[in-house]
Amino acid sequence: MTLAHQMRPPALTHPVLCRHPVDMLGRALMRVSSRRLVRADHPWLIGPSAGRDVVGHDWVERTATDLGGSTSTGPDHGLLASFAALAGDVFDPSDVDPRIADFYEHAARWKLDLWSEWSAVAWPFGRLITAMLSERLQQACLPMHPLDVSHGMSSEVVHIHDAAGGVAGAAWLRNMVKTGTVTYSGLYGVQSLPASNQPSVRVVFPLPLGSIQIFLAPSAGPDGSFYLRSPLGKFGDNGAYLVLERYDETISVRRIPLNEVFHLYVDRDGDVRADHSLKLWTIPAVKLHYRLQRG
Repeated sequence: MTLAHQMRPPALTHPVLCRHPVDMLGRALMRVSSRRLVRADHPWLIGPSAGRDVVGHDWVERTATDLGGSTSTGPDHGLLASFAALAGDVFDPSDVDPRIADFYEHAARWKLDLWSEWSAVAWPFGRLITAMLSERLQQACLPMHPLDVSHGMSSEVVHIHDAAGGVAGAAWLRNMVKTGTVTYSGLYGVQSLPASNQPSVRVVFPLPLGSIQIFLAPSAGPDGSFYLRSPLGKFGDNGAYLVLERYDETISVRRIPLNEVFHLYVDRDGDVRADHSLKLWTIPAVKLHYRLQRG
């Protein structure tokens, strides 16, 4: 049984839930512009939410508690329990360099360095979103300047276990060392979409009473490199979704125009490199480059 099948609707009685005007406006807009779906009929869209005004990393322990389980860390913890779980109609994991698979299966052993570059067109919008949402919520604070990550970035992988002891998901928690800012707080797993026999990588970014969920299609390059793509498309396909928890057994869901590509490859020194490009619709927004070194 997956985490999606086990999670209950959040308790919506916290005294400080979503009192910020921006959050209240966002929830109101979601109610009138999204699909209202029955939770039980759409397990692929069920994931953890923050349940209060600040996200940070506290959702990890709370999710484990909701499942009646626990959390664990360790040097061999990975983002995916098995890279082979991505095998499907159009992707063969054996086509990918084993060092890239090792990163996904043992990410806790890998050191992370990051560089970023915003497009001139998108930078003002990114800075506004960062100031209004990301910094306040402590979630998805992309570095706005190259020197923001000059002191490096911490990286911790926490496994969330269900009541039976199985791994329900892997939380990847990253902070900027220079400022302590929460840069990234997401839950990783493998998920098949309703009309597909090809598993995708799913990343859930918890938000107050909701989440952003990214479904990424895997593919291999002829050189053993690895691609993950989250494109624009129709509902039910790979892509980005905003999910809002409601006060009953339903959720409000809509696609959002994020278009992402990850390209992982091994350089001449044997390190894994990752190029990450993010677009809003077809407009380039930010490019991130990672160097991953096994410890």
